[in-house]
Amino acid sequence: MALDSKTPKGPIADRWTNYKDHIDLVNPANKRNIDIIVVGTGLAGGSAAATLAELGYNVKAFCFQDSPRRAHSIAAQGGINAAKNYQGDGDSTYRLFYDTVKGGDYRSRESNVYRLAEVSVNIIDQCVAQGVPFAREYGGLLDNRSFGGVLVSRTFYAAGQTGQQLLLGAYSAMNRQIGRGKIKMYNRHEMLDVVKVDGKARGIITRNLITGEIERHSAHAVVLGTGGYGNVFFLSTNAMGSNVTAAWKAHKRGAYFANPCYTQIHPTCIPVSGDHQSKLTLMSESLRNDGRIWVPKHMKDVEAIKAGTLKPKDLKEEDRDYYLERRYPAFGNLVPRDVASRAAKERCDAGYGVNATGEAVFLDFASAIIRYGKEQALIHHLDVNDASVVKELGQEVIRNKYGNLFQMYEKIVDQDPYNTPMMIYPAVHYTMGGVWVDYNLMTTVPGLYCVGEANFSDHGANRLGASALMQGLADGYFVLPYTIGDYLSDDIRTGPISTDTKEFEDAENEVKEKLNFFVTNKGEHSVDYFHKRLGKIMWNKVGMSRNEKGLKEAISEIKALRDQFWKEVKVPGNQNEYNEELAKAGRVADFLELGELFAKDALERTESCGGHFREESVELDGPQKGEALRDDENFAYVSAWEYKGEPSDAVLHKEQLEFHDIELKQRSYK
Repeated sequence: MALDSKTPKGPIADRWTNYKDHIDLVNPANKRNIDIIVVGTGLAGGSAAATLAELGYNVKAFCFQDSPRRAHSIAAQGGINAAKNYQGDGDSTYRLFYDTVKGGDYRSRESNVYRLAEVSVNIIDQCVAQGVPFAREYGGLLDNRSFGGVLVSRTFYAAGQTGQQLLLGAYSAMNRQIGRGKIKMYNRHEMLDVVKVDGKARGIITRNLITGEIERHSAHAVVLGTGGYGNVFFLSTNAMGSNVTAAWKAHKRGAYFANPCYTQIHPTCIPVSGDHQSKLTLMSESLRNDGRIWVPKHMKDVEAIKAGTLKPKDLKEEDRDYYLERRYPAFGNLVPRDVASRAAKERCDAGYGVNATGEAVFLDFASAIIRYGKEQALIHHLDVNDASVVKELGQEVIRNKYGNLFQMYEKIVDQDPYNTPMMIYPAVHYTMGGVWVDYNLMTTVPGLYCVGEANFSDHGANRLGASALMQGLADGYFVLPYTIGDYLSDDIRTGPISTDTKEFEDAENEVKEKLNFFVTNKGEHSVDYFHKRLGKIMWNKVGMSRNEKGLKEAISEIKALRDQFWKEVKVPGNQNEYNEELAKAGRVADFLELGELFAKDALERTESCGGHFREESVELDGPQKGEALRDDENFAYVSAWEYKGEPSDAVLHKEQLEFHDIELKQRSYK
């Protein structure tokens, strides 16, 4: 099957407008005869459900949480990008487009990214109208901060809880439509299969997580907004329930899975403290705006800090290595995430890690507190040489910008980050890979759409900070509601889709059969036993850096682990009740298949790009020595994998990436 991205022709700045001018529409009277299923109610799914319902479609929305407010989107703390140029520092739609393509290491589709940059400005207006409490400057205008990988301030924020506030905006828009009867909300329901009728996605099979009941739900189109698959690593910054199941079931029904090896390792997370942990905590990247990252220059100071005989704040300035500022003077601490993460790993691997495990670096706010304190002292006509006054005023500014993040850190680590540097280390965070979609956000299955982090479309091999919220809301509020109408215009005479068909019956029986297997299998190991082992393989061999030997070992080890899982997994309880272990078993079964495809994709891509770092592909000399070496001649394409049974049998399809508006060149932040 040829991969047709359906990208419009013509000048890139006019494509989206011209495209909307010529697509087919569904008139308002016909929309009420059309049903749409939306799976996932985070920012992408929630905004899509609310907008589609407001347009007049009948929406059925599903989430496995007890409320859409629990979606993992709330964890995107730092902000949302938009090219409004409120700071007057040179931002524009083109610059946001350029930064996103460059930040993704030239592995994203130009047309999708330009559209994202173009509609970003509308998102802010929409959210302000909904009452999202964005931070404001003294004069009342919306404030901006800078984020990694860019040279302008374009990130709108609400303290350190932007994702939560944006989600509440989408949730309130959804609630209005639930009240009108246009959205039927199904909480605590997990999608366990997609149903195709005559080749088109026409419904889903779900399990009611409270009662265990298996249900059939039909619609004229199905939209997946189910987030990323970072939990394939077991330890990640994702909510523990986050999983790949909905996307993976779609993959098994014919939706190609694109670029599974593109994973984002976030540089600012609280370090792992031991084997007892079940998740990791993200410290927002916005902290790198004011925090400076360093390790001691000398090994004797590293040992003293580890032994507790030297306090980090007492180490002299000349004995500190601000390694990002040293290596990347143009961007300093605000290099993109993949660059910052690898630099932290390099320092820790060299022995300069500052905690007991040797896997932590410092994120220090002392100089920002002094800088802001002096500024405030001048404003209030106080003595700028009074250290205690300056410190108090500076801490107040930091508290207003990042207070909830500092509070969270102190609760977890039991250290006061106002008075001692935070400790951070990279951790699995976001996944740029996902279900392949065309310009319309439709998968290779007609009528099956995918939005937000669950698709692959906008971030290439590395996502810039504050772009996840931007993509989720762009897809849900401003892209999908147009493009889905073009498809549904052929369905205005179809009438309701019946669930009393062989296709629904077969899919339901398959789901029941698998659930029944889990609760009757007489194994001896828990689901977590297998998930943790998978996570260790993934992190050690398919993690921050990869090589051919490790990837081949990972593939065979995951395959063996999967075989063992199906023989030895033990799931207590039964399927006709609330059974969290049973829900988890299905999710881990899918992770065990995804993990192998992930490693296979990483093995096939012998270049280094963005979040995919191959140790065999590195700059050997020149100003970029030690940095990732991309291979545009052989790898300027999207890897789209077709399901053929075993992950080892997956067939690779390539969508060649074309760059007409941005020159392909070496990515440098020096």
